[in-house]
Parts: sequence; C-alpha cells; structure tokens
Amino acid sequence: MMDRSRLAACLLGAALLFAAATDYIPAFMDAEGRVFGLFHLDIYKDALHLASAAWALAAALISRSASIFFLKVFGTLYFLDGVMGVFTGSGYLDLSIFIDGIRSTSTFVKIASSVPHLVLGAFGIATGFSARKSLA
Repeated sequence: MMDRSRLAACLLGAALLFAAATDYIPAFMDAEGRVFGLFHLDIYKDALHLASAAWALAAALISRSASIFFLKVFGTLYFLDGVMGVFTGSGYLDLSIFIDGIRSTSTFVKIASSVPHLVLGAFGIATGFSARKSLA
C-alpha cells in the first residue's frame, strides 16, 4: 500500500502534468490564447511544470523520505511564488518578476492566476510538514 506522502507526491505530479497540458488543450484557452482566460503559458513555464512533475513522481518512486522532502521544498517554493503573484502579478519561479516586474493587471486576475500555486503549495506544505518521522 502506498503511504500518504508518496500518494501526495503522485497527486502533485499529476496536477503539474495537467498544468503543462492546459496550454495545448483548446477547451482551456480563450480567444486570446490565455489559459482559463487568465494567463499565458509558454514553453518555459511548461518545462517548469514538467520538471516539477518529474521531481514529484521520481520522489514518490524513490522513497517516503524523498517524497516528504519534495513536498516540503516544492510546497514552500510554490506557495511563496503564489503569494508573490497575488501582490505583483508576477512570480519568481518563472522569473517573470525579473522579466516583467510588477504587472498592471486587475487584483482579480492577480489572485485568480495565483490560486493554482497557492493551492498546490499549501497541499505540499500541509502533507510534507505533517508527515510523521516513521510509519510505526
């Protein structure tokens, strides 16, 4: 049976694969090429999502402790990126804060665009930092 930490890493891996795929599924794009009508993804962001998914799935396959490490680090990085997105409309993981600076988009778009990173990050933080040291 798969333990909770490995399952959480697998779920995050699947969510990240979905995030990368949304850029290529017309049903998720608006007429201006924005995913869910909110933001543009590019090959760099897709590669970041795919690399994160590979890390998640590799961690789940390697060990419980690798999964916990992934959940803690990934969760923290993604959650903080989401917080930055709420305030600036840009993040640091995709380097957009350095490339685009503070974006002049609506507060709604800043928050809605940041929700995926906030939710995935919070999930990683909650499951990673609540994991028990041993399964006993």
